[in-house]
Amino acid sequence: MKKSKSLLLMIAIVLVIGTVLAGCGSNNANNGNNAAATNNATATDNAGTNTGNTGDEKLAADQTLRVNLSAEPPTFDPAQAQDSQANTVLKTMYEGLTRMNDETGQAEPGIAEKWDVSADGLVYTFHLRDAVWSNGDPVEAADFVRAWKIVLDPNTDPTAPYAYQLYYLKNAEEYYTKKVTDFNEVGVKAVDAKTLEVTLKAPTPYFLGLLSFYTYYPVHKSVEGNPKWATNKDTMITNGAFTLTEWTTGQSLQVTKNEKYWDAASIKLSKIDFSLVNSGATELLSYKNGELDRAGAPHGEIPQEQLPIVQKELPNEFNRKGIAAVYYYEFNITEKPFDNAKIRKALAMTVNRQALIDNVTLGGQLPAYGFVPPGIAGADGEYRNAIKDNYFTEDTEAAKKLLAEGLAEEGLTELPPVELTYNTSEGHKKIALAVADMWKNALGITVNTVNQEWAVFIDNRQNQNFQVARAGWTADYNDPMTFLDMFVTDGGNNDTGYANPEYDKLIADAKASSDLAARQEMFAKAEKMIIQDDMIVIPFYYYTNNSLTKDYLKGVTLDFSGAIDFTRAYLLEH
Repeated sequence: MKKSKSLLLMIAIVLVIGTVLAGCGSNNANNGNNAAATNNATATDNAGTNTGNTGDEKLAADQTLRVNLSAEPPTFDPAQAQDSQANTVLKTMYEGLTRMNDETGQAEPGIAEKWDVSADGLVYTFHLRDAVWSNGDPVEAADFVRAWKIVLDPNTDPTAPYAYQLYYLKNAEEYYTKKVTDFNEVGVKAVDAKTLEVTLKAPTPYFLGLLSFYTYYPVHKSVEGNPKWATNKDTMITNGAFTLTEWTTGQSLQVTKNEKYWDAASIKLSKIDFSLVNSGATELLSYKNGELDRAGAPHGEIPQEQLPIVQKELPNEFNRKGIAAVYYYEFNITEKPFDNAKIRKALAMTVNRQALIDNVTLGGQLPAYGFVPPGIAGADGEYRNAIKDNYFTEDTEAAKKLLAEGLAEEGLTELPPVELTYNTSEGHKKIALAVADMWKNALGITVNTVNQEWAVFIDNRQNQNFQVARAGWTADYNDPMTFLDMFVTDGGNNDTGYANPEYDKLIADAKASSDLAARQEMFAKAEKMIIQDDMIVIPFYYYTNNSLTKDYLKGVTLDFSGAIDFTRAYLLEH
């Protein structure tokens, strides 16, 4: 595996092995050098300093945090969300049964004040605290049942992309696939207003961490009969630290402190102003001009060519951390000629990853030859330390041979022009142009690059309206499953069209197994299938988080996957 040993050691030390949830809406909208930061053994804010209470520090009179989103969230419906931008805002507006403590790397009480777990690890009984919605209604167990039923409803249009994230519940998958028609048979029920009982199909060590993920958030009873409730700030009743108070489409968002939040005393910010600008150059200029308090990943973008410059100019404000995320291109394998694995492999083998990192992304990333990144827990230590990502090598001559064989199998003498799609970002554009140039020089292929706005891009990927498209995936919890179960047949985030019964069985068996060593071997076989055998995606690199933070901004936390939490942030006098 071609990695910098010193950087890999840093990542191994920094990343916490445990039941940690990213909650980042795993599809990453940001550029090729940005994702987010790590979950440290000691929580750090995004400037890299220890968080904690203000002590003798003096708070600024104006507690309005100003940050930029490089893309407008496509939705504020927790059941439909699937990207990092939505996650950033949803985390301020909602709270699940648990929330992640970025100091310990463990799930801690959220709306659930405490819980009991049966001896066999299958039944969780959650006791809800006295929390209320932003309109004053009590948060009840039925609100979680309602939300999870919406996620699993096979008749929802569109169906929830993360429905499979609830398959840990007894009969959840069967309900979604219509093998079970009575939702009462699914493993979730409101025992009473303040008691929620959840029954799993198999013991799941990271289940408490999963519960802080947005797909598990509760929804208010007012959503019933109103499918467009999440498109209007006035119909969004939330239970988190902030409420959405301003929303000018394409320009800005504003969330304001929710005084009814159960832990309002811990919230120091009065407002968070999110600008919506998809230009990294503009974002960086705004930061330098004092118009933003934070810039860069995971919510924004610093231009790639500016990274070495700002690192030197602003060393006390610049921060870089390795995270559990992977940048890749995915194929629509249902469309010819990309249904041919040899053609896909030829394209993968002619990308010079280190040259891309050194000359284009400039973010200190690690070249990727697998799909599961460093920092993800394995049977004993890190998965990536035990299972090396040596599934293929960069080899132009071998790639030329494979391409010729694949074309012959398809009855072609040359590959028709390839359409490569990416979402709006200078970083993605530069990567796409560099890769297109590599393919042309190595294989003589013509590549047409296509830029699309984020929401359109996501929709086209979901509907397999593409040939080759960029993608990024960050961990939702600390287990290889979070990277590998997305490619099961008809999976909500399986945009490739991949359908392999053998792969599906490996994933199903791994979910049902409590034998860590056996699970790891299943994961290794599954990863080999999608990379070495079938090459349904082309991994490029494992992300780093590059960001800038004013020294007066404290309390912003980032978990091991790079998901950011602004809810406990505060501003000092400056």
